[in-house]
Amino acid sequence: MSAAARPQDLARRAAVIGAGAWGTTFARLLAGAGTPTVIWARRPEIADEINAGTNDRYLPGIRLPETVTATADIREAVAGAGLVVAVVPSQTARSVLAPLRGVLDDDAVVVSLMKGVEAGTGLRMSQVIADALDLPADRIAVVSGPNLADEIAAGQPTATVVAAQDEAVAARVAALCATGTFRPYTNTDVLGVELCGAVKNVIALAVGITTGRGFGDNSKATVITRGLVEITRLGIALGASPETFAGLAGMGDLVATCSSPLSRNQTFGRRLGEGMSVDQAAAASRGVAEGAKSARAVLDLATAHGVDMPITAGVVAVVEGTATVEEISDALLSRPRKAEGVNAAPLA
Repeated sequence: MSAAARPQDLARRAAVIGAGAWGTTFARLLAGAGTPTVIWARRPEIADEINAGTNDRYLPGIRLPETVTATADIREAVAGAGLVVAVVPSQTARSVLAPLRGVLDDDAVVVSLMKGVEAGTGLRMSQVIADALDLPADRIAVVSGPNLADEIAAGQPTATVVAAQDEAVAARVAALCATGTFRPYTNTDVLGVELCGAVKNVIALAVGITTGRGFGDNSKATVITRGLVEITRLGIALGASPETFAGLAGMGDLVATCSSPLSRNQTFGRRLGEGMSVDQAAAASRGVAEGAKSARAVLDLATAHGVDMPITAGVVAVVEGTATVEEISDALLSRPRKAEGVNAAPLA
């Protein structure tokens, strides 16, 4: 890491770009661990409510500490911040962050809480940050794991992964968000951690569809397990560490997102399985279902690298309206039989 971006300087002040449930929860973690934090909210009324101590639209019933404040001015939010946390929808990240190009302090580190692949470019969120802000990779970290915001805000214990190219940066970011109930581990496999976070949302949609169709735990466990195979297959093809997929960012986040009714992606998929259209499911959802937004970009990335991802392809077909949920279920079950390994070929 460059001498200008010394990890010990990061705690002076933090900015969180995004006032949704996870952004507000993470700001609360940072403040609770000792770093004053400013949230950027797109809507001034949300900023005003946060300054009054709550964000009931996204985090009902949770009181925010006085060291969490908010503004609707994005440049004001990042002024003087050593740590800038990006947590906005993946497909709008570039446009939201672009006004900050050349504005951040020279030693600031940017942390991505976003989970997705950018449509049209196939870039992971850390790559979008680097491109939009013209930042070197050693000033970017990602946080991913079984981190349902409502449970964390309620003080329930969980762990996460902080990944960065530079181990010292990962360790410092982990220290800044660690609390008695939130335990960060570190990792240098940024690629693997980000792929896990992006693709698990797509698999959670498939699990939700399974639930919505009335299928039981055997079916859900099958989709989760084979979904992990798809994530691992893509990650290995792109050069990620196989160990990452068995860890918190991989299996941990996949299980949480696929199993919990608090998961927007699982809930979105369930509504599709129950017969709602994509537009109806979107209108009924609280927040953005990233799996629906990123599924096509994930599939395009897999296709470009010759990676077979049938569950992901099925989700894309449903989201894009080229197949019904019944048709993709039948198609998945009628695939040629094969051995269980990640790279197994169909049986003769």
